[in-house]
Amino acid sequence: MKTIQVALLGFGTVGSGTFEVIMNRQREQFAHKVGADLVVKTVLVRHPAKYREQIPDQVQLTDDIDQILADEDIDIVVELIGGLEPAKTYILKALAAGKSVVSANKDLIAVAGREIYAAAAKAGKDFMFEAAAMGAIPIVHPLMEGLSANHIEEIVGIMNGTTNYILSKMAEEGWSYDQALAEATRLGYAEADPTADVEGLDAGRKVAILANLAFHCPAVFDDVYIEGITKVTAVDIAYAARFGYVIKLLGIANKQAEGVALRVYPALIDKRHPLASVNDSFNAAFVRGDAVDEAMFYGRGAGKLPTASAVVGDIIDISRNIVCGCEGRLGDSTYESCCFLPIDEVETPFFVRLTVKDSSGVLAQIGQAFGDANVSIAQVVQETLSAHDLADLVIITHSVKERNFRQALDAICNTEVVEKVESVIRVYGDIR
Repeated sequence: MKTIQVALLGFGTVGSGTFEVIMNRQREQFAHKVGADLVVKTVLVRHPAKYREQIPDQVQLTDDIDQILADEDIDIVVELIGGLEPAKTYILKALAAGKSVVSANKDLIAVAGREIYAAAAKAGKDFMFEAAAMGAIPIVHPLMEGLSANHIEEIVGIMNGTTNYILSKMAEEGWSYDQALAEATRLGYAEADPTADVEGLDAGRKVAILANLAFHCPAVFDDVYIEGITKVTAVDIAYAARFGYVIKLLGIANKQAEGVALRVYPALIDKRHPLASVNDSFNAAFVRGDAVDEAMFYGRGAGKLPTASAVVGDIIDISRNIVCGCEGRLGDSTYESCCFLPIDEVETPFFVRLTVKDSSGVLAQIGQAFGDANVSIAQVVQETLSAHDLADLVIITHSVKERNFRQALDAICNTEVVEKVESVIRVYGDIR
């Protein structure tokens, strides 16, 4: 029986989880699942001596990528070091050396994915990256294969577990953003520096990757409009609930009349939508296609073994291709040219919370300003504040282009009745 040999680049959280799944949890199953044995031959780390006690003696340790590239017995290189460089160079060199590659590196693929896809196609090798999109949740392979009979119209998802945990706790417990972030940090959901999560950068990278697959277009991270959750308050969440919504950080990729819109931002989503019930640190992706209609993928978006599950799934898939002599069968699917819409041209409903003077004629003035900018108001709530001359005015609009809404907002800010714009949050979907 053939033995397929793997090199791991990196032995951090995901690298050690991948090693455990291959060498311990699944070792006896590969002959049945793959038709070959599968082993880790070499591990690349910066300081080999540091890892010798963790890794069995029969597995080579090295700090030299050229040792792996020159080893003709290594079939698959698994890049788990993260970052842009040297990861990109290592991947391109591995493909050029005739080795298929697996990566979990969303930072790199969101920037240079198309270059890597092209290099893999040229080499006739596989490049797989299931774990880079949504961790353990299978979405890459379904888009590339199971859903390939569809024209994908939209992918919308909760793509970051840290922010979903924070917003879930703010809704369930009434916590402030700072309280929820502190608890997420204590539990290990949030990094010491949570910027990539809470500012939406992590989700933005995933949107770029999924847009490539869904629309066959060369989307990159810079094509995604991004806002984080740091300005969402418990007051906003409470008002959203009164209107029948929850607030989630959504990654959205869809086709609108003028082009493809890619964005990440906190949004109100109807409580009846399946994504509204995705709580805690769980993630989900909701896909609409012309043939399949709707499908949802749900699970853990991160973690040592959940992410390793996706990585090893890719290794198994490539191993099957090696056994059958059909590596490189999927090729580069980014064959479409797309117009990516700037956020000003994207249509969506809006939730806006204002502090206004509690006097007659306020709503008439605001309604006039919205009407002049072709913004239609769908729902309104007004409540007097403890300072009796002021009130909270909460408005949900019908769907409108962002530039029209901003024009209206500028106009109402110039009236005498508006004291402050407290919140502006977009709404996902049609208004009820």
